[in-house]
Amino acid sequence: MNKTNRFFEKVSSYQNQGINLPQRQTKFSAGYDFEAAQSMEIPPQTFILVPTGIKASFPWNEVLLIYVRSSLPLKKQLTLANGVGVVDSDYYNNLQNEGHIFIALYNFSKNPVQVCKGERIAQGIFQPFFQITQEKENNFARKGGFGSTK
Repeated sequence: MNKTNRFFEKVSSYQNQGINLPQRQTKFSAGYDFEAAQSMEIPPQTFILVPTGIKASFPWNEVLLIYVRSSLPLKKQLTLANGVGVVDSDYYNNLQNEGHIFIALYNFSKNPVQVCKGERIAQGIFQPFFQITQEKENNFARKGGFGSTK
């Protein structure tokens, strides 16, 4: 498991698809912008998992939090279906989907909304987290992908 480095990579199925790794847009931006890896239409009052083609490796004591970009609800009537996405460090290279990060977007409008390939749809922020001091040892090893912990 990664102990000190933090980086993004393309998942194998998107290596040659012309997608970009997440990046910060300004010198002091906290969030790394994630782009849609393909164009999709989201029907009204529906959510869809938008592929990014990206996986993230980071230390075990950090979490990658995924937030909707602030302009998306205003301009496109889209928000994250799960409020905040939580990517654990052991999601990276899992057996089911290689750690592919998907963005669960919900269309709260009455019309279909188009998301275009390369459009910035979310931002990820790395955060340290703390564990309780008397936590029972958990030996469960992640095998699955999106939404897969117990």
